Amino acid sequence: MNDVLQLTCELIARPSITPDDAGCQPLIAQRLQAVGFSIESLRFGEVDNFWATHGSGDGPVLVLLGHTDVVPPGPREAWASDPFTAEIRDGVLYGRGAADMKGSVAAFVIALERFVAAHPQHAGTVALLLTSDEEGDAIDGVRKVAEVFRARGQRIDWCITGEPSSKAVLGDLLRVGRRGSLSATLTVRGVQGHVAYPDKARNPIHQAAPALAALAARQWDQGYESFPPTSLQISNIHAGTGANNVIPGELQVLFNLRYNPHWTAEKLASECEALLRKYELEFDIRWHRSGEPFYTPEGPLRAAARQVLAQFSGAMPEESTGGGTSDARFIAPLGAQCIEVGPVNASIHQVNEQVRVGDLQQLPALYLQLMETLLVG
Repeated sequence: MNDVLQLTCELIARPSITPDDAGCQPLIAQRLQAVGFSIESLRFGEVDNFWATHGSGDGPVLVLLGHTDVVPPGPREAWASDPFTAEIRDGVLYGRGAADMKGSVAAFVIALERFVAAHPQHAGTVALLLTSDEEGDAIDGVRKVAEVFRARGQRIDWCITGEPSSKAVLGDLLRVGRRGSLSATLTVRGVQGHVAYPDKARNPIHQAAPALAALAARQWDQGYESFPPTSLQISNIHAGTGANNVIPGELQVLFNLRYNPHWTAEKLASECEALLRKYELEFDIRWHRSGEPFYTPEGPLRAAARQVLAQFSGAMPEESTGGGTSDARFIAPLGAQCIEVGPVNASIHQVNEQVRVGDLQQLPALYLQLMETLLVG
C-alpha cells in the first residue's frame, strides 16, 4: 500500500461526521509539522479548522483547500462493507469520504511533503486549509476562518479546492467558479377553519399556489458568461393539521435559488418578495445566503490547471461553473483566484462511496505538478 492510499485509509477509519473531526486534523498536523510546516488550529464552536503554511516572503500564496468531515453513511446494512473501514475490491477503494474528500486531503498532504522536500527554498508560500464543517451549516468553518484572515490581512493569490470534480476520468473537468446559493423559508398566513365553511376561513394553500407557480415558472436570466441560467426550485411544502376536514391556518414553503453573477442575493430576494406581494399574500420570509457566486477569469491558475489536467486525462478539460457550492465561495472574496480539481464524483454522498485506486495514486502527482508549475516554473 503506497503512502496516499495508506493515509486515505487512516482518514476513512476516523468517523468524522460533521462537525466532528474525529482526529483527522491532528494526524495531518503531525505529518506536516515534521517536514517544517507551521501549524495553527482555529476552533470555533464545535468545528475544528486547520491552517498549515510553509515558506515566507513576498511571493504568491497558494492554498490547498479541503475538509475532513463527511456526511452520515446512512443504513450500515446497505453498504457492502463497513463505511468507516476502507476496503479495496477490484481496484476500487470503498469507504465514506473516499471521494468526498479524504482521498483529496491525503493527496494534498503527500503532494505538500514532496514539494517541500524537492524545493525547500521555494518562492512564496504553500498552505493547507482544512475544516470539519463543509458538509454541514458551514458557519464555523471556512466562512469564519475567512473572517479571521480578512482581519489579519492574510493574502491568498491562488486556491485549489480538492472537491471531487471529475466526471468520468481524473482531470476531465476543471471547475472555474460556482453559482451562488440563496435559500428561503416562506410562511404564508391564512385563517384556519372547517372545509365545509370556506367563507369563514382563508386557505393559504389556495392563495399561495398562483404565486408559487409564478416563482417556479419565471425565467430569471439567460445565463452569464460560462454560468448556466439562474434557477429556482421549491424543495418542500407543508401545511395542515393532519385532518382532512380542516383548512390550515398557515403554509410553509422552502425554496432555493442557484444564481449566477447577474444577480446578488439582495436583488434576488427583493424580486421574489415583490412577486409575492403582487399576489397580495400575507407572509413572512426568512432568507439564508450560503454564498455569492464566484468566477476565476483567465490567468496563471487556469492556464496551469488546463495544462496539467490535459496531461493526466489525455485531453483538454471541460471548464465548468456547474454543481453545487464549495468552501471556495468564502476564499474567493478575499481576492483569490479559485479552481476545483479532484477525483470522479459519481458516488459522493451515496452508499458504497468509492474512488478508483489508480486515480487516487495519481492525485498527489497532479497536485504537485500544479504547485511546481505555479511556484517553480
